[in-house]
Amino acid sequence: MEMNNLIIENMANPHELERIYRKDPKAFKKSFSHAWEQNPDSQVLGVWYERLHFKERANTEKASFIQKGFLFMGILAILAGISTRIIFHFVEQEAIAPINLAFGIIPFIAAYFIYNNTPKKSVIYSIAALFLIFGFYLNMLPLNYKDSMILAYLHFPIFLWVLVGLAFTGNEYSKGSTRLAYIKFNLEYCILYASMAVSGMVLAALTMRLFSFVGLDIEDFYFSNIVLFGAAALAIVAAYLVSTNHLKLAKNITPYIAKIFSPLVLVTLLVYLITVIWVGKNPFLDRNFLIAFNGILLGVLAVTIFSITESGSDEKKNISDYINFALIVLALIIDSVALSAIVFRLSSYGITPNRVAVLGVNILIWANLIWIMLSYMRFLQNKSGPSTIQDAVTKYLPVYGLWAAFVTFTFPIIFK
Repeated sequence: MEMNNLIIENMANPHELERIYRKDPKAFKKSFSHAWEQNPDSQVLGVWYERLHFKERANTEKASFIQKGFLFMGILAILAGISTRIIFHFVEQEAIAPINLAFGIIPFIAAYFIYNNTPKKSVIYSIAALFLIFGFYLNMLPLNYKDSMILAYLHFPIFLWVLVGLAFTGNEYSKGSTRLAYIKFNLEYCILYASMAVSGMVLAALTMRLFSFVGLDIEDFYFSNIVLFGAAALAIVAAYLVSTNHLKLAKNITPYIAKIFSPLVLVTLLVYLITVIWVGKNPFLDRNFLIAFNGILLGVLAVTIFSITESGSDEKKNISDYINFALIVLALIIDSVALSAIVFRLSSYGITPNRVAVLGVNILIWANLIWIMLSYMRFLQNKSGPSTIQDAVTKYLPVYGLWAAFVTFTFPIIFK
């Protein structure tokens, strides 16, 4: 009661109220409610009320949201596991193509992001319609493994990845910062999922070993049901954990991965190119070497993009920027050589689905690298900030999705 009187007596003296609070916070908080009830019109006590209770209210709202999101994630994870197992049954019967397994996971990740971001109905309808149209179209095509169909199967996941990106960005799909967040999400997601998958494999090996001790071989059943279900459900769980920042490990480790791998890739690539020139390998005549050359190009592009997205938005240049610029220049050299080799093979050996697809991808990457390189040059010359480099990455992402959709939708028809 004495503390209550002290609070009321010093309502007009904020300094003294602060001193009383710091002397005994628990007693102050306990007595404050009585003082507030007696003086509900006091602005000073109103401020103190918010100060003492705001954190509790915020935590309650946050806990409620997490609980609600967690429940929805759990439902989606179970549905993803069940759907994947059903689809796998038809894949085993060779009734549908194995690429349909993507429909057991990716639409549910998109559904979680739609629930989390609540985009406009037009965005939701567009995503749902594209999933249905492309799924229906792929399964109407003859089930074979000719080059045009294999290319469609390979490009289809890229298109689905862009659709998930649309669900992730929601109403802010045109903003570069939101697209940049999606790229960062992918890197963190891959790290987290890989870590959890390794743990799952260790558990699977231990489980099968334990059952083998009692004379039971459960390998086929375990992989067809438990592992498959778990892998699909885990994909949804990982998306939830990364998007809600529950696990800081992946988020904290990605900048260091980018900084460590960029110089390593640069040195490795330089040594490799010098070795290629030394031994006289020719991508114009060696088809397998040309394929490897393009694989290296895609790897360098991925490392460069992730390094750019993790570089931050500060204006200061550092050694990582010069390493990234050198990587981009090397990637452009590789892409230029690959483009020349593809054009040579097209003119010498004729048109095939594989050559046209590789040509298209290399042209897209070449244009993207030029844009990134010019943006980096302006940044290094202090003519622009790092945001222009990030724009060169994020604004180009839909182009890859459109190309993937084009290959998926038209190649099986053009190259019958």
